[in-house]
Amino acid sequence: MKVGIIGSGMIVHDLFRFIEEIPEYEFYAIAGTPRSMDQLNELSNEHHIRYVYIDYKELLKNEEVNTVYIATPNHLHYQMCKDALLMGKNVICEKPFTSNGKELKELVEIAKQRQLIMVEAISNQYNRNYLSIKEHMNELGKIKIVQCNYSQYSSRYNAFKQGTILPAFDYRKSGGALMDLNIYNIHFVVGLFGKPDRVAYLANIENKIDTSGILTMDYGSFKCVCIGAKDCSSPVTTNVQGDEGCIHLDVPLNVCSAYTLYKNDKSRQEFNYTNGKHRMYDEFVAFAKIIQENDIETSDKMLMHSQIVMDVIDQAKASANLVFAADGREENK
Repeated sequence: MKVGIIGSGMIVHDLFRFIEEIPEYEFYAIAGTPRSMDQLNELSNEHHIRYVYIDYKELLKNEEVNTVYIATPNHLHYQMCKDALLMGKNVICEKPFTSNGKELKELVEIAKQRQLIMVEAISNQYNRNYLSIKEHMNELGKIKIVQCNYSQYSSRYNAFKQGTILPAFDYRKSGGALMDLNIYNIHFVVGLFGKPDRVAYLANIENKIDTSGILTMDYGSFKCVCIGAKDCSSPVTTNVQGDEGCIHLDVPLNVCSAYTLYKNDKSRQEFNYTNGKHRMYDEFVAFAKIIQENDIETSDKMLMHSQIVMDVIDQAKASANLVFAADGREENK
């Protein structure tokens, strides 16, 4: 695959910590903005990327590039994905896929019409430990309670309190705790249990953005609470509790580096199948296979999952009266 990267931030640098272990990827081009030119040149030189652009649309015109990896701020994902699809490129887009479900639905239709692969880069859905958790779910009996807490104090919150609004806390750029941290919890839960019956979001909102919040998902026979916070911190923990046992993780759900199965007979088993691989490794192995085999069936399955997640996000935002600029309507006065 000849891949073009759009973006030059931290996640792109993270990608190059492991991606050379996956020979299917040939990074052919990279695009950013004029102010990121130094980073673009550095990445190009270090990783032998042939073409450097300061306009992503110029990268999309490169006919040798067949796949685009989009790693830009949240509010840019929709338009960049759309432009890439319309230029005939397969797309790997960082989470969150879009700012709302309507945007994602439109992109899915374009991808299907053009028979292109489009996938969301959400690490836990492909993680070996997560797939193993799915296999152990029947050992928990009837699920009763699911709780996920991903709270991590953001250094950008210090600037936010002083009036400096960076993308992570900007409603105009689809930021906030729901989209940055809690979304990992949502993907984790939806991947296990599918679409919830009801969603509610109790958010701490400052300057039109959620700095932290408690999301509840009602699945009828069991209840789920997902906490995401950027304005405070706590030990990260996840528990899937059934009447016969519990699966416990004490790591962020974008990592899933290990988990423990507790049974009511007091037995416990610890599992870790990642073999020290980078948290993003498994997803990029899967993406290479999907794209090279033109596996539309798997791509469609994962897009359905992503659409459910975005529907949960939409319901959560509506519940908290949280409105992004991308939602296309004025916030309530």
